[in-house]
Amino acid sequence: MILILLRLCAKLPLRFWHLTGALVGRLVYYTNPRYASKLTENLQQTGLATDARSFRLLRRQAIAEIGKGGAEILPIWLRPYPQVLDLVRECRGWEHVEAAALAGRGILAMTPHLGCFEIVSLYYAARRPMTVMYRPPRQAWVEGIMHSGRARGQITLATADVRGVRALLGALKKGEAVGMLPDQVASKGEGAWANFFGRPAYTPTLVSRLYQSTGAVPLLMFGERLPGGRGYRVHIEPLQADLGGDKQQAANQLNAALEQLIRKYPAQYLWSYNRYKQPGGVAPPDQP
Repeated sequence: MILILLRLCAKLPLRFWHLTGALVGRLVYYTNPRYASKLTENLQQTGLATDARSFRLLRRQAIAEIGKGGAEILPIWLRPYPQVLDLVRECRGWEHVEAAALAGRGILAMTPHLGCFEIVSLYYAARRPMTVMYRPPRQAWVEGIMHSGRARGQITLATADVRGVRALLGALKKGEAVGMLPDQVASKGEGAWANFFGRPAYTPTLVSRLYQSTGAVPLLMFGERLPGGRGYRVHIEPLQADLGGDKQQAANQLNAALEQLIRKYPAQYLWSYNRYKQPGGVAPPDQP
């Protein structure tokens, strides 16, 4: 019954969900001091705003965009697949995908916590196969909805474990794409401390390992939210980083490239994400 009701609600216009999400985002910010403090701290230390007025404006925009990101999941996961694809108004950079396919190389599709990262894989998978790594949520009922909402088109989901890494390697060796979040906090032994907007962040090294093992083409992809709930613009561009060095060098290069992209659309980054947390068992960056 609940799922039926959610599917009915998902039919409401995207503009409704973005407006509702923006309002809820503000409500959460002003009623949850811990959340507000983390968001403000993450945004403040980046230096993206040059004065107090511009910082307040950027923070207000970021709060609204984070709320939109939470609300838009419902229509994206629960609407029929063709209707979800209709939300993409434009794609810029698909020629990079075609070039990789022509060369017979796999694709490392990296979608940071920027804009609507859910829409990117769904759009891609309507045209070509993609294996996407994910971490199952704690609630079993949420995983069912998430799995059915994400595993559409030519998408294969792979869990974030050894078996999942094998699935990624297999897909890349077949010349297919794999999708991952390059700015996710890595688990112990799977990352390196690297500067990210002025602070050390435990950065995944899987991207560079896959690149060095398969020679896949690394591409940055993200779904820009268009104003007024008009939909999304998918961006695809080459990763301007050298992933061929050691894991520390590759992590530094990766974060620098992510910074460059985020600076173009700072309000749409997920500044509430605890990007700088210290995973269990990992020594802090100032210790060997």
